[in-house]
Amino acid sequence: MGKISNEEVINQLNLKFGEEVVLLSEPSDLPNFETSREHITDVLSFLKTDPALQFNYLTDITAVHYPDKEKKFAVVYHLHSFVNNVRVRVKVFLDEDDVHIPSATELWNGANWMERETYDYFGIEFDGHPDLRRILNVDDMTVFPMRKEFPLEDPNRVDKRDYFFGR
Repeated sequence: MGKISNEEVINQLNLKFGEEVVLLSEPSDLPNFETSREHITDVLSFLKTDPALQFNYLTDITAVHYPDKEKKFAVVYHLHSFVNNVRVRVKVFLDEDDVHIPSATELWNGANWMERETYDYFGIEFDGHPDLRRILNVDDMTVFPMRKEFPLEDPNRVDKRDYFFGR
C-alpha cells in the first residue's frame, strides 16, 4: 500500500466522526486534531485499526499545561502509520479540576509507561490503567513537577545572589 495524504486522513476522520474530531492545524505535514475525552478511545481505535489508515505505532503520550487558558491541560497522542508513512497528533483538552481520561493500554502495550510518566509529571489520571503510579519521581511526592504552578527559581537560594557573580 502506498502513502496516503493528510487530506485522506482528515476525510476519513470527518466521515467517521463528523464534528467530534476537529482539525486544529497542519504544521509541517503533521495534522493536529482535537477530540473529547468521551471519543478519544474510539478515535484512537479507528486510527489504529482502519485498513486504509493503519496508525499502528504509538509514538508518544504526553501532556501540556496551559495555566492561562480555560482548559488548562491537553493530553497529546502522537501516532505513526508505518504502512503509509504518515503521522498525526491528537489532543484532548481537560479542565483543571477533572483531569481524567481513558487509558490507551488496551490498544497499545507501550501506552503503559507513557501514561505513567504523564501521570507522574502532570497528574493526569488515566482511567482503566493497570498500574497507574509514579514511575520516575519518588512515590511520596505530592506535586506534579511539569505543571506551571511554581516559580522557575527558588527565591530563597543564596548561591544565586548577584554579589557572588560580581554584580
